[in-house]
Amino acid sequence: MNSLSILIPTYNDRCVALVTALHQQAESLAVDYEVIVADDGSTDADVVADNRRVNELPHCRMIESPHNQGRAAIRNLLAQEARHEWLLFIDSDMLVCRPDYLQHYLTACQEADVVDGGVEIAPLQPGNLRSLYEKVSEQQHVVERRRQSPYQDFHTANFLIRRSLMLAHPFDLRFRRYGYEDVLLGKQLEQDGIAILHVDNPLLFGTFETNAAFVSKTEEGLRTLYHFRRDLQGYSRMLVHARRLAPIAPLVRLWHRIFAKVERRHLTGQHPTIFVFHLYRLGYFLTLFRDDA
Repeated sequence: MNSLSILIPTYNDRCVALVTALHQQAESLAVDYEVIVADDGSTDADVVADNRRVNELPHCRMIESPHNQGRAAIRNLLAQEARHEWLLFIDSDMLVCRPDYLQHYLTACQEADVVDGGVEIAPLQPGNLRSLYEKVSEQQHVVERRRQSPYQDFHTANFLIRRSLMLAHPFDLRFRRYGYEDVLLGKQLEQDGIAILHVDNPLLFGTFETNAAFVSKTEEGLRTLYHFRRDLQGYSRMLVHARRLAPIAPLVRLWHRIFAKVERRHLTGQHPTIFVFHLYRLGYFLTLFRDDA
């Protein structure tokens, strides 16, 4: 690797600490580098003002979109703005947790054109549904598990890719809302025979939204999955579950219609449980099929 562009899309997230940590590591590497933060029309003026401090760091800059372009478009914009050979995409709610994080990627890029570093989950925050969900699902993030299904378990929170390859395989602009733009990219890479190398080089995921915000985000992601269900067939566990449960789908929809409000109140309360969360997700998703022939 001779040059690296670190690309951070953000929306209402403070990411100065993340950029500072990355800048400190990059300064010790024998490569040309830049860090670009792209604000996708954030609505929190205080967050935007705070993030502008990244412009004070050498080789770091922030670009601002006057309106929300969507998750795919803002990432494509970053790839186009980047000046270097390799692109490292990082979600703005991640934190650096290893002192050799960037160095590890410098080594890994010698083996593949796409490298997924994975995530590490912060300690459990009692009463927080997102924290509970991520801790329960933690084993799905370990490198051995990801290597079993490298394309289905490809995520864009922390991955490295050649710029030429990214420009040839841009994110699908139909994905404006939350969820699954990374899954479709994984599918496209597999169809074109491009290997994804999964390595143990995580960033820390420890910024968890409120329970109400997470439930709303989950619902939005399920609507995205439903809308693109034909594109994502075979790349989503929820679609696999939905197909297996098709014979009893009417019963699941009936349950959801009766108990959805009770379940949602439980999930947004102070003591949510994973069992109810999975039940609610399944009912919500299958209910989206109610008008299908």
